[in-house]
Amino acid sequence: MKKNFIHPYNIIIFGAKGDLACRKLIPALFQLEKKNFLHKNTKIIGVGRAIWNYYEYVNIIFNTLKNFYKKPIRKDIWNIFKYRLSFCNLDVCNTNQFFILKKMLYHELNDNIYYFAIPPNTFANICKGLGKINLNTIPNKIIVEKPIGTSLQSSKLINNQLKKYFQEEQIFRIDHYLGKETILNLLTLRFSNFLFYNNWDHTTIDHVQIIISETIGIEGRWGYFDQIGQMRDMVQNHLLQILSIIAMDPPKKIDFHHIKKEKIKVLQSLRKIDIHNIHTNTVKGQYAEGVINGKTVPSYIKEIGSKKYSNTETFVSIKAYIDNERWNNVPFYLKTGKRLYDKKSEIIIYFKKVPTKLFDNIKYNHYSNKLKVKLQPNEGIEIEFLNKVPDINSTFKSKPTILQFNYKNSFKKNISEAYERLLLESMKNNQSLFVSQNEIEVSWKWIDSIIQAWDKNNMKPELYNAGTWGPESCIQMIEKNKHHWDHH
Repeated sequence: MKKNFIHPYNIIIFGAKGDLACRKLIPALFQLEKKNFLHKNTKIIGVGRAIWNYYEYVNIIFNTLKNFYKKPIRKDIWNIFKYRLSFCNLDVCNTNQFFILKKMLYHELNDNIYYFAIPPNTFANICKGLGKINLNTIPNKIIVEKPIGTSLQSSKLINNQLKKYFQEEQIFRIDHYLGKETILNLLTLRFSNFLFYNNWDHTTIDHVQIIISETIGIEGRWGYFDQIGQMRDMVQNHLLQILSIIAMDPPKKIDFHHIKKEKIKVLQSLRKIDIHNIHTNTVKGQYAEGVINGKTVPSYIKEIGSKKYSNTETFVSIKAYIDNERWNNVPFYLKTGKRLYDKKSEIIIYFKKVPTKLFDNIKYNHYSNKLKVKLQPNEGIEIEFLNKVPDINSTFKSKPTILQFNYKNSFKKNISEAYERLLLESMKNNQSLFVSQNEIEVSWKWIDSIIQAWDKNNMKPELYNAGTWGPESCIQMIEKNKHHWDHH
């Protein structure tokens, strides 16, 4: 049975040939088809400069699914999905050509979702073109990818361009990490369990680590990435969102406005990092040649399309503090990089050490309990605690033991992909899992201060070998606080 919504939509993807559309959007839409979440009248229209007819586009989409859809392509589902597809040959730089799109949509009674899977410097033209053909009014909506801009100033400029043609309620700013089941579960974990609800502040938590590591390099995106860097691409974009959810106070209600309000309070309370503390609180790195999975990989500046010299960071580590009552002097360590030893996304909460020394003869007198939230791979939660080793002798020998929750084992089902969930929520007109303009601007203000301090201090990235966990100074930064990275 179809799970119909009030309105069927035309889902119009600007940038139909791009990496985002191929790797994420088309597989997510096909999965929604498989789960019967697409209205029977929903259409999917790719927009781009390619000159494709319907049959060519259908063949391209099928090959896209073969490459990026992680499951077998069911023939019965494909036979429904392919009849939703259309392609519009249009150059977004020429707003007069938008009348081609209007003509294509003339006989469609659906409202429209415009997905901007295309660089931000094209957003203004797309908005202008949609305004020119009067297809920018409510209930039409747009979805735009973060990071929006490269600084606070550019972010404001882009948002002003969007809001010239669309109202705030029509704008869905996407951060795919907010669509992950494990991120959503943080709200339940924190606010529905007394065990954590009353033990989630500086009195019980010693420090927090947020790690997003990748083994891949630039993957043909050198020209784009070299202008952005890891700080803008990952820290502003993803890690600060995760941090704000971990650190927020309980909202009055679990809804868009109250959650956003608490997250913004956290971001506003982040201790400023500037020229005075930039060296002690940040590390920037760039990968050199190394070995990943037994294969030698080139350095960043020898990737395809690279320049001979670049100061762009492929690795960032930050020691952050939140200056409010809940998190007084608790360090939040953020780490993200490319070409690292392993691919993982994790949050590790280290609790304070037990003040008593009842077991003086054991190895783990200064042990800290850990709560680990695994975002990927093997999504789940682990709690590490000390247990007595079974022994006939009366001597207390302890060993760390893991209590584990795994989504696949517990619920006997696969977790929905983030883009699948977020596309569905946009069709429901629910902005709860999307990012507000205020959040983005507060984040940029903090990030800008760090980047400006790097520039003023002429901080060069520290080289690290591909296949390692990053620069040595990253380890030194955290060890100054007598902490260690969780690299198990």
